Formats: sequence, structure tokens, C-alpha cells
Amino acid sequence: MAQKHQSAAAPGPEPKKRRRVGFSPADTGVEANECIKIYLVSSKEEVGSPDVSCVTPVDLNDFFDGDGKIYGYQGLKINVWINSISLHSYADITYQSTTNGDKGITDLKSALQNIFAETIVDSKDEFLQTFSTEKDFIRNMVSNGEVIHSGAIDGSSINAQMAPSDLQVLRMEIGSPNAGLLYSRLVPLVLLFVDGSNPIDVTDPDWHLYLLIQKKEDKEEPLYQIVGFTAIYKFYRYPDRLRMRLSQILVLPSFQGKGFGSYLMEIVNKMAVSENVYDLTVEEPSEKFQHIRTCIDINRLLAFDPIKPAIDSAVETLTKGKLSKKAQIPRFTPPSDAVEKVREALKINKKQFLKCWEILIYLALDPIDKYMEDYACVITNHVRIDILGKDIEAPKKQVVDVPTTFEAEASFVVFKCVNGEEANNSNVQVDENKPDQEQQLKQLVEERIREIKLVAEKVSRK
Repeated sequence: MAQKHQSAAAPGPEPKKRRRVGFSPADTGVEANECIKIYLVSSKEEVGSPDVSCVTPVDLNDFFDGDGKIYGYQGLKINVWINSISLHSYADITYQSTTNGDKGITDLKSALQNIFAETIVDSKDEFLQTFSTEKDFIRNMVSNGEVIHSGAIDGSSINAQMAPSDLQVLRMEIGSPNAGLLYSRLVPLVLLFVDGSNPIDVTDPDWHLYLLIQKKEDKEEPLYQIVGFTAIYKFYRYPDRLRMRLSQILVLPSFQGKGFGSYLMEIVNKMAVSENVYDLTVEEPSEKFQHIRTCIDINRLLAFDPIKPAIDSAVETLTKGKLSKKAQIPRFTPPSDAVEKVREALKINKKQFLKCWEILIYLALDPIDKYMEDYACVITNHVRIDILGKDIEAPKKQVVDVPTTFEAEASFVVFKCVNGEEANNSNVQVDENKPDQEQQLKQLVEERIREIKLVAEKVSRK
């Protein structure tokens, strides 16, 4: 019996294939501070040399959008070389691979140009050539500058392997020939090494550059190199005076810690005095620069005889007794005539002189340990006035009537008030933040005294 064969069923539609979706791992990026190193070199032999140390700029993360990270690269390394003679730069960028993840790929060329602008060159060979083709750049740029000082300064010392005779300070008005071009090449250094600074307006003729130059003997003509510079703005003060504001000051990293910042600042002070400006101010000084500036000003004030009677009077008052026991602590600020004499003769502005005044009193207390408690009260009072606008006074007892269901004449509250103010019976409030404020005040006082001691120690060693 033959077996019946079933006819094959007609083929139906193929089942739909599921699409596989792949997810690339999230790109966490790398911080600019971690992958970028900056080197300042003065010869082509130093480029790539292991003997050259990288310099520490300000926060490089600030130059990259958003969170300061670079995305899309694995194993990224960026070495930036800056020619300290011509101020050109070159970025050597290496990486293992790129991945176009959820954050995309950072445009490194654009990001670096935001910092280095036209100073950055495309190839290493082109950068190496700048050491020969642009070796006279600084000398050519400052040829029209005014030499305002050469050599050493009385009482100053430079801890560097160069003769003081090799140093010059030149002044250039920003509108003068070449000054704008020179400053445009200095801008990357300003952005990298002057915290929070922005380029000055090169179209404003009231800006002046003070350039500290080293002249190095070369085969034919001296080789000029910038050691440091400062940008100063002159502005009008009614009715007929000018004021000077120091806006930017930078000593190149390879010259830092050797006394050049003090050298340049002393030249600026001398120019302020010789030109008889109203005073010299500094725009948002960094902590490090403020320390240098104060050390210089303290030495100038110690040699300024007209204020010595005022210092002696303040010290005599402070050493008479326990200030902490007194109802109100004296302000211990300099008399107005002393402030005026210092401003007119030394061009030290009032705010700076008040800071120096505390140090002058500290230096005059002998022995300091004996009077430190009272001195700390004075500083606490100054800090409280700076922050809160209030003097310190010993607490005074006040009696306040309160509503009560008991006998009225026998019901009252005794509390302590500050500043001698009479109590307002209808508005007695408790400052819930006072413990925190007192702790913050204590920390600020400790920091101020630490700064005072550091300056005093530095000045006393001379």
C-alpha cells in the first residue's frame, strides 16, 4: 500500500528579525589638567628634553566648555611648548584612539587656539625655526620703549645667575608702535599664569606696559628675553591728579622665586613717586603678590620718619593694660595726617597702609609674647569691622521687662548686649547664626595674624 504524501504547505512570511541595539560605554572624559603639560623653553635643544620641567599654570579646565573635560580620546597627551624668546607655541598631541560617544569629540585645535591664538604654529619644524628666525623679536618690539631703569636697586637682591647689569625695565604706552603686537603675544601667558585675569584693551591709550628685560650676550647682538612684565592703567582723579592701578603682573615661571617680582614692584613704586601721582592701587592682588607688595611697603614705612610718633603712641596705648577687660577697645588705626603723609610721599593708598599699620605695631611690640593677647583683640576688632562693620565692646547687662502672670515688679530678664545699645523691650531677638559667625570670625583672625607674622619674619631677616 502506497504511503500518502502530504503536499508541502505554502511558505509564509519570514519572521521579523529583532534589531540589536549596541550601547557604547559612557565617555567620562579626561580633565584638561590631567592630560596637558606646558613647557617654557628658550632654545630648540630644550624642546623634548627630559631636563626641562613642566610649569604649573592656572586651572586649565576653565578653558574647556562645560565641566572642563576633554571627550572622545583614549590615552590623550598634550605637550605644549612655549618659546620664551619669540612667545610662539606648539602643541604636540598624541592619543591611542578616538570614540564619538555621547559627548562627541572635543575640537582640540579650537580649544587651544582660544588660549594661544595666533602664537600657536601647526608643525614642530615651524616651531623650532622660530628660535632662529624670531630670535630678535623682543629686541625689535621694545626698540621704541623708554628705559626707566637699568641694573640693581639699592637694598634689593636678586637670587639668580645673571648680572644686575643685564637687567632693564622699559615702559611702553600700549598705543605706541609694536606695543600692541607684543602684548598680543603675552596674552597666552596672562591667561595661563595670572589667575582670573583678562587681556587689557590695547585700544585704550591709558594702558602702559612695564617690561623687565634680560639682555644676554650673543654672537652678534644681545639676545633680549622677557623676565616679567606688568600692565598699569592711569586714570584721572579730580581735580588735577592721576592715579596708577596695577592690573596685571607676571614673572615668567622660569624666573620666579628669585626676587624679580620685588624688583619690578620697586621700580613701579619709584615711578609713582617720581611722577607724583595721587596714589598706587592694585586690582585684586593674589595672596602671593600681596605678601611681596606688603613686605616692600613695610620696609619703606620703617624708613619713613614722619609716622614714627604715631606708631609709638599706638604701641604705648596697647601696652598699658588688658584691652580685653575694657568696655570698648580702641580702634588702633593710624591718624588721618599719617595716612595723608604716607599717601603723598610714598603713594601707598589708604587701604594698603591700614594693612601695613597692623604689622608696624606688631614689629614695635617687644616682647611680642607679652602683648600678644591684647594685640589679637585689636586684630579681632579690625576684622569684625571689615566684615560686620561693628566694633567689639565688652558685654553690658540690660534689664528688660517681660509680660507675666506673676507680680510685675518681680518679673524681669537680665541679658548682655553689645556696643552699648539700649535694649528694645519689644524686639529682643536671638541670633541663631551667632556661633557660626564667631567661629568664622575666629578663623579670619587667625589667618590675618598668620599673614602678619609671615611678613614680620620676612622683614626682620633683612
